[in-house]
Amino acid sequence: MIDSTVIVALLSCAGTVLGSMFGVIASSNKTIYRIEQLEKKVEKHNGMVERMIEAEDKLKSHQHQINDLKERIDNL
Repeated sequence: MIDSTVIVALLSCAGTVLGSMFGVIASSNKTIYRIEQLEKKVEKHNGMVERMIEAEDKLKSHQHQINDLKERIDNL
């Protein structure tokens, strides 16, 4: 028959393996969640950058129009 210390050692090893597996799974899920949250923040940031580029282009265009109008006024 199997000695009780061997049974305890096997159960102990199985518990350690299962505990480690559950820990890795929980950590992995948390990491995936955090990555998804970061991706959302990056998307918002990229959207803002695109809007700022568009706003800067419009500002340049408006500034050119203002300068053109000033020239017309000065030439009158």
